[in-house]
Amino acid sequence: MRKPPVPCVLLTGFGPFPGVSRNASGNLVRTLAHRARTVLPDYHFATAVLPTDWASAPRLVAALHTRHAPALALHFGVAASAQCFRIESQARNRCRASPDAAGCLPPSLELEMHGPSIRLVTIGARAIAAALETAGYAASLSDDAGSYLCNAVLYRSLALMEHDGTCQVGFIHIPADLSKSSLTPTGAVEGALEIIKLALEPSRPVAALTSI
Repeated sequence: MRKPPVPCVLLTGFGPFPGVSRNASGNLVRTLAHRARTVLPDYHFATAVLPTDWASAPRLVAALHTRHAPALALHFGVAASAQCFRIESQARNRCRASPDAAGCLPPSLELEMHGPSIRLVTIGARAIAAALETAGYAASLSDDAGSYLCNAVLYRSLALMEHDGTCQVGFIHIPADLSKSSLTPTGAVEGALEIIKLALEPSRPVAALTSI
């Protein structure tokens, strides 16, 4: 008898972009996946560092969904204003005319012609933010993922989920410089691991979380 397929968790971060020569989210997902494979052996973890590129990033996200059919797609990015884990609750059908890492502008100020103005994440963003705080990780809930590539990737990933319906999708912003925030690099990995657990098991009791 064939074994059932191992469910996949897709973790993505970003590469550098204008003003951010080293993107902490790309480093985070690589370290996080290594840690998660040990703690959650019943899942396959796939990672990708997305190019901060208006054309390539959404296209690569679509290819990753097709290739891995993830049970959870959790995207990470940096925000200059973030001082802790910022759990995004939605993506907007908008983008600003800012150059990407290739120096290109978006072709339109809308991400999807005739697309909905807002797409809501399917992870329990509010519950996750509250559970992280209870476990000792600084976290906040956000309803504004910006209007750059973070928002664009989340909007695209949620659109792909609408066609499938079985994938949980979320986006987490972390500080651009972990050395100047309440999150240490180790705390960022351990807190992100708890986010994965909560997203995979929405009913998981808060008391079962490890704290720092």
